Amino acid sequence: MRPFSYVRAADAGEAVALVSADPNTSYLAGGTTQLDLMKDGVLGPDRLVDITRLPLGGITHTGTAIRVGATTTMEELAADPVVIERLPFIREALLLGASTQLRNLATIGGNLLQRARCRYFRDPAVEACNKRNPGSGCAAIAGFARMHAILGTSDHCIALHASDLAIPLAALDTVIHVQGIDGPRSIPLTEFYLPPGDTPHIENVLRHGELITEIEVPLPPEGARSHYLKVRDRVSYEFALTSAGAALVVEDGLIRHARVALGGVGTVPWRSWDAEDVLRDAPATGDTFQAAAEAALTGARTLPGTAFKVELAKRTLIRLLETIAGEQA
Repeated sequence: MRPFSYVRAADAGEAVALVSADPNTSYLAGGTTQLDLMKDGVLGPDRLVDITRLPLGGITHTGTAIRVGATTTMEELAADPVVIERLPFIREALLLGASTQLRNLATIGGNLLQRARCRYFRDPAVEACNKRNPGSGCAAIAGFARMHAILGTSDHCIALHASDLAIPLAALDTVIHVQGIDGPRSIPLTEFYLPPGDTPHIENVLRHGELITEIEVPLPPEGARSHYLKVRDRVSYEFALTSAGAALVVEDGLIRHARVALGGVGTVPWRSWDAEDVLRDAPATGDTFQAAAEAALTGARTLPGTAFKVELAKRTLIRLLETIAGEQA
């Protein structure tokens, strides 16, 4: 690891000013990904600004939404009574996303900003990584691609978005609130992440120095049921091969409200508007769920190592929808 300096910010304004003034300065919160990448030589900031003691934690409820401070831990959010009652698929995604030890350290802001788990990105010995070394190529496309994306990819990058939590958050129209040198702004989560295109090293719309302060999560309608299903190679502490999160309201056998997002398949958290269009006001039947799954995977772009994900993702979504609809029958 390269030598670096360490500063503990007194308040959010000071933190933003320190990082904004220097392109080689980064924030430090939970540290679970930042420090790993620094140890591996992937990241090498000259200075870290510690925000762990800033008053950016806590969960508040407004009746129509919850507001979650950026330094709230994954475990704290999973234990919130409103999340347990009204947003169970967020709780499920949190519990399936990391071990208990990590959930007690990792923050919500940090979870949303975690870097790609692509083995080629995380190995500095691999030259060809457009995310780490723009213009160098993408070793994953010609390499071992099993854990990579099939939606939102480009000829320059197929790295998978790793966050489980971001999947139900995307389905719920979550808004990310940030503070920058020019003041605060709010960004819909579905517009926060950028597909790789020809600039895979630019992963989101944050300007350098902007700090996530909280997220705002709208509550689904009363009577909605939700679930997060994660398919992986082993039961614990593993990233998704495919996953899906959905919230439905079923009345008299018809789906009146549908929100769907996919994980394990997209370069960004994949909100499936097409699947939602198929489901809305349709009968809660196997044929409807099959049609929604087909719509959700339209446009998938595969390699020999990822071709299996198309059918697996469809089956994941169908099973998820059957489970939720069965709970409302």
